[in-house]
Amino acid sequence: MFYHAYEHYLESAFPYDELRPLTCDGQDTWGSFSLTLIDALDTLLILGNVSEFQRVVNVLQEGVDFDIDVNASVFETNIRVVGGLLSAHLLSRKAGVEVEAGWPCSGPLLRMAEEAARKLLPAFQTPTGMPYGTVNLLHGVNPGETPVTCTAGIGTFIVEFATLSHLTGDPVFEDVARKALKALWKNRSDIGLVGNHIDVITAKWVAQDAGIGAGVDSYFEYLVKGAILLQDKELMSMFLEYNKAIKNYTKFDDWYLWVQMYKGTVSMPVFQSLEAYWPGLQSLIGDVDNAMRTFLNYYTVWKQFGGLPEFYNIPQGYTVDKREGYPLRPELIESAMYLYRATRDPTLLELGRDAVESIEKISKVDCGFATIKDLRDHRLDNRMESFFLAETIKYLYLLFDPDNFIHNDGSDFDVVLTAYGECVLSAGGYIFNTEAHPIDPAALHCCRKRREEQWQVEDLMREFYSRKKSKKFTLKSAPNHGEGESAKDPEDASTEKAGEKRNSKKSSHSLLSCPSQSFNSKLAVLGQVFLDNT
Repeated sequence: MFYHAYEHYLESAFPYDELRPLTCDGQDTWGSFSLTLIDALDTLLILGNVSEFQRVVNVLQEGVDFDIDVNASVFETNIRVVGGLLSAHLLSRKAGVEVEAGWPCSGPLLRMAEEAARKLLPAFQTPTGMPYGTVNLLHGVNPGETPVTCTAGIGTFIVEFATLSHLTGDPVFEDVARKALKALWKNRSDIGLVGNHIDVITAKWVAQDAGIGAGVDSYFEYLVKGAILLQDKELMSMFLEYNKAIKNYTKFDDWYLWVQMYKGTVSMPVFQSLEAYWPGLQSLIGDVDNAMRTFLNYYTVWKQFGGLPEFYNIPQGYTVDKREGYPLRPELIESAMYLYRATRDPTLLELGRDAVESIEKISKVDCGFATIKDLRDHRLDNRMESFFLAETIKYLYLLFDPDNFIHNDGSDFDVVLTAYGECVLSAGGYIFNTEAHPIDPAALHCCRKRREEQWQVEDLMREFYSRKKSKKFTLKSAPNHGEGESAKDPEDASTEKAGEKRNSKKSSHSLLSCPSQSFNSKLAVLGQVFLDNT
């Protein structure tokens, strides 16, 4: 299934974002990034195709440009482009790509991910810290841009942005993501719920429907995944508080409805296909029994139609007008994959089999797989979203491949020597972003020493100068780095040191890129000096 879709994208649609499978051509949808190629990259490795992974890495380096006059979705660019590039960067050594010195703290795909993320930062410059939904990649936020953004479009950055900050040493990404998350938390209702759309300038809720589906979904997902990735108790306690309110006000007979965020009264008794991620999320916090019961409810809808309609009226047991389509979404399969890891219940494999059969039978066409426009009569639409290759196929494959490296339980791992010491990678525990791009959580600890050591250097120098402030003396340089350099004024030296710290953060390549050495040697490499007591 993957290659039928992927090869037709390459033949008929590349370099456009997406394949149009009914007319065998391509279209740009989210910004003109060859999006399907970025989105499918880590799936290639999960399927074991290292040669194509390597080829695509080269194609992307040569062909993708973010300096373009295009209005792009901040949310979609983050989850698909930044997430896809970060994941591919962290998997590139496993895929046999020749990585540069300093990897995983540097590398061409990491620089591309950082460049794309920097293009999104202007969106976060609001009084509340909550971002606009759209940004122009060349000019920033357009004058007259609507300040109304959906909740998920505000709270779905911490996984990618914290990873970027940890790998590059620049805290700005994690800082803006955290500020946005906390702004939503601060603006929850008295009964503990958040609405669907909010004004990012005034923090007033524009759409006040509260639920777990479209417009809200990945905010809750990223509180849990951010908590696991960063071992952050505050994010987890925020989610657990929301979880209580969600159970109290929106849960009925293992279904989740939409309610008014201030009163808790039911506003829409519908199930949306995007909500099907919820059982998988419940399994991540160990709530497996509730997750299975909700999953089985959703599976009955799949069996009724051979797919999940975008909206399903629960009391009537049927589709909602103009919401009968199924664009080959991954969420129910994603939950099956997580729950199968937790329970080994064969029912979950049956869903996987049903999904393969439905998609093959209804959606397969000569040039790929087409969105199902209406599940009642199986009419098709001329679109194949990039998430079909990034998520739907990937989760199906992982459901049926228990020995895939993604499922590693820690018994197997790689040790990489970096400039900052030994670094353990590929030990498992991968965190999938909301576009199914796996992030290796261990990688976040590989590049940390850089900042810690810079602070250590600053503290060392500050302490030294505070003790010697009244005296003048000559500094001895490190061996082979020239003799007799005069001492600078203490303030100049500390200013220079702070500048050094800032510059090394901005630099694509670490200054400490030689083989791992003792702390003293690294100072000498940096041109810094040790002083004796004379």
